Amino acid sequence: MQQSATRCRVPAGGGLLVKVLIAGGAGFIGSTIASALIDTGHTPVVLDSLVTGRREFCRGRSFHVGDIADADGVDRLLTRHPDIDAVIHCAALIAVPDSVARPVDYYRANVSATLEFVDRLLAHGVHRLIFSSSAAIYRPDADLGVDEVSPLDATSPYAQTKLVVERMLADIAASSPLRVLSLRYFNPIGADPALRTGLQVATPSHALGRLMQAHQTGVPFSVNGLDWPTRDGSGLRDYVHVWDLADAHLRALDRFDDIFAVGGAPHTALNLGSGTGTTVLELVAAFNAVVDRPVLVREAPRRPGDTAGAFTRSRRAWEVLGWRAQRDLSTGIVDSLAWHDRRGQVLEDLAARRRQLAG
Repeated sequence: MQQSATRCRVPAGGGLLVKVLIAGGAGFIGSTIASALIDTGHTPVVLDSLVTGRREFCRGRSFHVGDIADADGVDRLLTRHPDIDAVIHCAALIAVPDSVARPVDYYRANVSATLEFVDRLLAHGVHRLIFSSSAAIYRPDADLGVDEVSPLDATSPYAQTKLVVERMLADIAASSPLRVLSLRYFNPIGADPALRTGLQVATPSHALGRLMQAHQTGVPFSVNGLDWPTRDGSGLRDYVHVWDLADAHLRALDRFDDIFAVGGAPHTALNLGSGTGTTVLELVAAFNAVVDRPVLVREAPRRPGDTAGAFTRSRRAWEVLGWRAQRDLSTGIVDSLAWHDRRGQVLEDLAARRRQLAG
């Protein structure tokens, strides 16, 4: 079904309010972006299958339950909202160790589904796409720094799916009106400062989530490998506050047409990180500085798919978007802890609910 209606230009300078489809908008990052859009007067439309997203994050928002691979469902949504100006694509499976165990599921959910989704966007004349990519696609230099022209070398099925999708979108954009901005996230932490949304997973697998679990239970925190090529042997990450990520998406929407107006490539990529590399042991020290009792550490083996990590040394996000991270590591930790305390008031305990229904 071809949608022939002319769509409004997403303005540079914030002169107009826009309607934005957020695929995966019931997840951690997507729901936070939706909150930022609402706060600035824009209208988010959320599409989420709720495989990992949470319905509670969509209260009071235009929300459609569905999969991006469901062509009929996407057609119905875009027909219902013919005034959608742009799409932010956050829908994906993201756990690296899980991707090693279930690569078929990851390629199906992240690659095949995106291809079906973009096909329907083109059919409806939606040509502005912001893709949630990942810094995991890089091969870092000796100092673990990367920029947008660093070699690409995805080392896990999850990272491979992100790289394959970027290349797929670039090919599609080269032969169609589609324009794609891939935002390569580093390591999101924190929460919406208003605590409307945050990490939806009760037992997250990333380092800060496992630190909070260790603090809550009183067990030592497992450091997965102390033989990485870093200053203290523990892995290194570039932690960026999720509210800063949301701000980057607002700026990307605001400047989208100008980014592609100069006749360059129809696909471009930007790194979104703090620019600071933090080792796992440094993260532990920063965490212990803001909690009531310190967490002890113990060495554990590397996990499948783990890497030494990377940090961005790029200034392109500043040059293109006028964006740089504003919130430091300590703020991200404090906001993550605040969300952890509030999470049970926002999200129903699904496991307890299932036990109640079964009993």
